Amino acid sequence: MLSRADSIGVFQVESRAQMSMLPRLKPREFYDLVIEVAIVRPGPIQGDMVHPYLRRRDGIDEAYYPSPSPEFGPANELEEVLKRTLGVPLFQEQAMQIAITAAEFSPDEADGLRRAMATFRHNGTVHLYRDKFIEGMTRRGYEREFAERCFSQIEGFGEYGFPESHAASFALLVYVSSWIKCHYPDVFCAAILNSQPMGFYQPAQLVRDAKEHGVEIRAVDVNFSDWDSTLESASPGSRHAFAVRLGFNQVKGLQAEEIVRLVGNRGNFYASIERLSAVACLSAATIQRLAEADAFGSLNIDRRAALWMARRLGRLDGQIWKKSSKTKPEPALSLFAAHLGDELFDEPQVPLSPMRAGEQVLEDYVMTGLSLKAHPCSFFRDDLERQGVMRNGDHRNESLRQGKIITVAGLVLVRQRPGTSKGVVFMTLEDETGVANIIVWPKIFEANRRIVMTSRFLAVKGSLQRAGLVVHVVAQSFIDLTGELRRLADREDTSLLKSRDFH
Repeated sequence: MLSRADSIGVFQVESRAQMSMLPRLKPREFYDLVIEVAIVRPGPIQGDMVHPYLRRRDGIDEAYYPSPSPEFGPANELEEVLKRTLGVPLFQEQAMQIAITAAEFSPDEADGLRRAMATFRHNGTVHLYRDKFIEGMTRRGYEREFAERCFSQIEGFGEYGFPESHAASFALLVYVSSWIKCHYPDVFCAAILNSQPMGFYQPAQLVRDAKEHGVEIRAVDVNFSDWDSTLESASPGSRHAFAVRLGFNQVKGLQAEEIVRLVGNRGNFYASIERLSAVACLSAATIQRLAEADAFGSLNIDRRAALWMARRLGRLDGQIWKKSSKTKPEPALSLFAAHLGDELFDEPQVPLSPMRAGEQVLEDYVMTGLSLKAHPCSFFRDDLERQGVMRNGDHRNESLRQGKIITVAGLVLVRQRPGTSKGVVFMTLEDETGVANIIVWPKIFEANRRIVMTSRFLAVKGSLQRAGLVVHVVAQSFIDLTGELRRLADREDTSLLKSRDFH
């Protein structure tokens, strides 16, 4: 699973950079995960240690252990230090040992270097050790290029230190998380949803990924949901034992204490919105939020009808339930609570026109950040195909040649511009079929800064770049489609479809 970069939601290995590295590293044992966690970091990248390690691991180059001149020490003095990483220093401990063994740092100097690496660069003093480190190694016969690369790596550690012990601890969490995701994706999905916010991906992407792994996802519902997402028996024929029931914590604006009352007083079933409001002592505002979240499916009441009922309840708010300054809220009409229904209202039923599918999906995103009904991009598929836009699920087809010019589109999930990328921006676009990973070189970024940084819905034309299982689109031009989202509903605000941006 990890060798396919199937790692959405997995701690430490879900970033774009890590997902690009996984198919190249192809982890086969636990220590490979230790290296995976540590290799995509400022230290190894800045020290240009990544590609030499991968070439040696793939058998393209042989493992090589730098050595001093014969008169200064044994040729294998660094072999024990670098053996597990094929002669390429990747960890802080290795850099420290090189300073002691190859550059002849005293214990006090080595400890000072360690403490300098543990501070942020703008406060750091790593540079004070540069001359001693490089000159100490070259004086003993080590190649200056190797010495300079080692110290560049140490400077990278000063920006983000990553000792081997730290990487091993994280790797254990990677393995455990991956094992659960691989064998119990239903359990993994529920757990990761209940741990939000965290990581690179929002609930919409975590749910989409779970569905692609055969997990059945069920909507928030007043008669079945708890505050957290929970597990229910899956439908017959499901690939997994459990279905994931989305929790009320996915709904914006709800208060946990009110939901505790809703769940605690639910009994077997709420038969009507009025009964729920009275028995659970919910405010009209909470009923309205539940209606906006389309949480009355088990009552066969759609979003628009539920909103109408919620507004009717608003006029009786305080008559159906009351607050006490000393006790929890109590039903004001407790004798009739079990029988409350439409008879409480004397106004006639009003026929309501059904909401369009696009409106339903957009309102789902407004209230819960995701939709189980459809993906927003699916409503524009015909228009996108007329413009020559490829489905994201198709651009990985092996029949597409390297360098082919294609156009992909989708909601912008993630924007990254890491300090080690030299100004390169990485974007991830999602449509109803999957994601497309975009590389934006600095010149292209500067010419299209506003679109790249502000678009919610974006089309990108560029050349296909393939390296094994890793596929990217190198951007050449952009079309901002954000305004098209307003066609889904009469709503000007499209900020509900937010990306997660990292630097």
